Amino acid sequence: MTLTELLPAIEMLPASDKVKLIRILAEQLDTVEEIAPLEALKTYELPTPYNLFGAGAELMQAMQASTQS
Repeated sequence: MTLTELLPAIEMLPASDKVKLIRILAEQLDTVEEIAPLEALKTYELPTPYNLFGAGAELMQAMQASTQS
Protein backbone atom coordinates (compact mmCIF):
# COMPACT_ATOMS: atom_id res chain seq x y z
CA MET A 1 0.00 0.00 0.00
CA THR A 2 1.37 3.43 -0.87
CA LEU A 3 1.27 6.60 1.19
CA THR A 4 -1.08 8.14 -1.36
CA GLU A 5 -3.52 5.28 -0.76
CA LEU A 6 -3.21 5.60 3.03
CA LEU A 7 -3.65 9.37 3.37
CA PRO A 8 -7.43 9.49 2.75
CA ALA A 9 -8.01 6.86 5.44
CA ILE A 10 -5.67 8.66 7.86
CA GLU A 11 -7.42 11.97 7.29
CA MET A 12 -10.72 10.38 8.36
CA LEU A 13 -9.29 9.24 11.71
CA PRO A 14 -10.23 11.14 14.86
CA ALA A 15 -7.48 13.27 16.39
CA SER A 16 -6.81 10.80 19.20
CA ASP A 17 -6.18 7.99 16.71
CA LYS A 18 -3.88 10.24 14.68
CA VAL A 19 -1.82 10.90 17.81
CA LYS A 20 -1.65 7.16 18.48
CA LEU A 21 -0.51 6.60 14.89
CA ILE A 22 2.20 9.24 15.29
CA ARG A 23 3.43 7.53 18.46
CA ILE A 24 3.48 4.11 16.80
CA LEU A 25 5.43 5.42 13.81
CA ALA A 26 7.87 7.33 16.05
CA GLU A 27 8.50 4.21 18.14
CA GLN A 28 9.19 2.19 14.99
CA LEU A 29 11.60 4.84 13.72
CA ASP A 30 13.35 4.90 17.08
CA THR A 31 14.38 1.27 16.60
CA VAL A 32 15.78 1.82 13.09
CA GLU A 33 19.47 2.58 13.53
CA GLU A 34 20.21 3.85 10.02
CA ILE A 35 17.83 6.79 10.32
CA ALA A 36 19.53 8.60 13.21
CA PRO A 37 23.29 9.05 13.09
CA LEU A 38 23.27 10.17 16.74
CA GLU A 39 23.99 7.76 19.55
CA ALA A 40 21.71 7.54 22.58
CA LEU A 41 23.04 9.04 25.83
CA LYS A 42 26.04 10.61 24.07
CA THR A 43 26.86 14.31 24.44
CA TYR A 44 27.48 16.23 21.23
CA GLU A 45 29.19 19.60 21.00
CA LEU A 46 27.11 22.18 19.17
CA PRO A 47 28.91 25.32 18.04
CA THR A 48 26.96 28.48 18.92
CA PRO A 49 27.73 32.20 18.68
CA TYR A 50 27.78 32.52 22.49
CA ASN A 51 31.04 33.90 23.88
CA LEU A 52 32.29 34.68 20.37
CA PHE A 53 32.53 38.40 20.89
CA GLY A 54 33.89 39.22 17.42
CA ALA A 55 31.07 37.38 15.66
CA GLY A 56 28.72 40.37 15.74
CA ALA A 57 31.30 42.66 14.16
CA GLU A 58 32.11 40.08 11.47
CA LEU A 59 28.41 39.66 10.68
CA MET A 60 27.92 43.44 10.48
CA GLN A 61 30.88 43.76 8.07
CA ALA A 62 29.53 40.94 5.90
CA MET A 63 26.09 42.53 5.81
CA GLN A 64 27.51 45.94 4.90
CA ALA A 65 29.67 44.41 2.17
CA SER A 66 26.69 42.58 0.69
CA THR A 67 24.57 45.77 0.57
CA GLN A 68 27.38 47.72 -1.10
CA SER A 69 27.77 45.20 -3.93
